[in-house]
Amino acid sequence: MEPIDFNRLGRQTKPSREGDMLQSVGLRPTAQRLLLTRLLFGGGDRHVTAEILYEEASRSSSQISLATVYNTLNHFAELGLVRRVSVDGSKTYFDTNVSDHHHFYLEARHELIDVPVEHIALGSLPEIPEGYEISRVDMVVRLRRKSRE
Repeated sequence: MEPIDFNRLGRQTKPSREGDMLQSVGLRPTAQRLLLTRLLFGGGDRHVTAEILYEEASRSSSQISLATVYNTLNHFAELGLVRRVSVDGSKTYFDTNVSDHHHFYLEARHELIDVPVEHIALGSLPEIPEGYEISRVDMVVRLRRKSRE
C-alpha cells in the first residue's frame, strides 16, 4: 500500500468517498479522520487493532497519536461505522464488516476471520432480565493448530 500524504488530505477540493461517509454519520471530515477512514475502508473488510492502524498511519507522512487512533476507532464504533470484537478481554479488534456474523480467532497468528451467521447454529439463550433486550450475539471461536500425537 502506498503512503498517504496526510497534509494533502485536508486540502481536497472535491468531496471524497471517505468524507461522504463521515458526514453521513454527522462527523466533520478532518484530515486525521479522513486518513483513518481511508486506511480502514480503502481495501475491503478488515479486522484491525488500534496499534495496527496506528502503525499504518505512521507510515504515511502524518502526525497522529495512538490516543487519537483509539479515540477515533471508539467513536466510529459508537456511530456504527465499525464493530468492536473483544478477544481475551485485553485485545480489541475493530471490524469494518458491521453485518451480523461471527468469527474464528487464529490464536497463533492473532487473526480474526469472518464466519457467516448461517454457518453457526446457536442453541437457546438464557432468559433475558426484565427491562433488557439482546442487541447482538457475538461468537468468537478460538482456533489453534492440533498438537502432534
